[in-house]
Amino acid sequence: MASILGASPSSIFTCPRLSSPSSTSSISHACFGPGKICGRIQFNPKKNRSRYHVSVMNVATEINSVEQAKKIDTKESARPVYPFAAIVGQDEMKLCLLLNVIDPKIGGVMIMGDRGTGKSTTVRSLVDLLPEITVVAGDPYNSDPRDPECMGKEVREKVQKGEQLPVIETKINMVDLPLGATEDRVCGTIDIEKALTEGVKAFEPGLLAKANRGILYVDEVNLLDDHLVDVLLDSAASGWNTVEREGISISHPARFILIGSGNPEEGELRPQLLDRFGMHAQVGTVRDAELRVKIVEERARFDSNPKEFRESYQAEQLKLQEQITTARSNLSAVQIDQDLKVKISKVCAELDVDGLRGDMVINRAARALAALQGRDQVTAEDVGIVIPNCLRHRLRKDPLESMDSGILVTEKFYEVFS
Repeated sequence: MASILGASPSSIFTCPRLSSPSSTSSISHACFGPGKICGRIQFNPKKNRSRYHVSVMNVATEINSVEQAKKIDTKESARPVYPFAAIVGQDEMKLCLLLNVIDPKIGGVMIMGDRGTGKSTTVRSLVDLLPEITVVAGDPYNSDPRDPECMGKEVREKVQKGEQLPVIETKINMVDLPLGATEDRVCGTIDIEKALTEGVKAFEPGLLAKANRGILYVDEVNLLDDHLVDVLLDSAASGWNTVEREGISISHPARFILIGSGNPEEGELRPQLLDRFGMHAQVGTVRDAELRVKIVEERARFDSNPKEFRESYQAEQLKLQEQITTARSNLSAVQIDQDLKVKISKVCAELDVDGLRGDMVINRAARALAALQGRDQVTAEDVGIVIPNCLRHRLRKDPLESMDSGILVTEKFYEVFS
């Protein structure tokens, strides 16, 4: 990993001050009658309103400015995150995560491995490295002011009218999807409180709206309920989330990097969802005794004094953050030769990989790796590094095959690229 990033192992990875991901404020649903306080929001129903008159509004837009003010207050009190730079070993997993931050169109990472190998810790430590993006101020969907495909309906209407949009720079969100989350919390729901008190059908966006243009992380994804898997499949395929509730239909952009982790001993992942992950990282338990001791000592230091531990890795983390920002800006200039493209597709064809998603992911991942190393040309070595992670989970399973699928991919790569 050190050779890939062009730095010594002790100077590759760490965290600037933790930016807590924004969270959607909840609205109390205790109502005390018309014209009185409903939760913490004042409702004043209009008289003589037709009982059949209904309008649609967005609750999140109203409270978004309050949330932004709260972000500053919660920065210092947020739970400290283990620095990315302090994670020992697991280079394959760390590289897959970095490549997806550089090029979100790779499609996310599936991390499978033994319990207690730092899968969740590594993913959550990524939050300090996430770069800033430009979003429309006050918009609950993190709309891109320049890309209509990543705009909510309200923002798009303002653009069509020629209105000037206020924009701000904010860090990419990382949203955790709990295993016990309800479908309404994930997709969004209708605020029945407003419907009863004001005759207004107000949509309250869910986790998919919050994760737009960000990262959606599912720990123990292989244990996720089937109905939530269906929701993720639909959003990952279309890039949009459609909510049908109480006679109204709401659609909003939901383009996110899907990151999942799990232990294969606890259950297999549905093949439809597995194919949606761009890359697959296999994580194993560290066997070297000295390395295990170092991991234990580093974790003990962090637990005893998180602030001092994070500060000790500040320089490495800032260096890596700058490296990621530079790679993202230079990604469009990276080229890949036609000969390499043909060989990549030949590997996929000879391995009998279904569809063309594997071909596209390998091309993107190789370009992201070249950008991370500061080059503008993809080499065969770049392809060789990323191709096992891009194809390992796309091969057809043979119950009689004892060899790891990543080794099969590597052997085929050397055969074609020789």
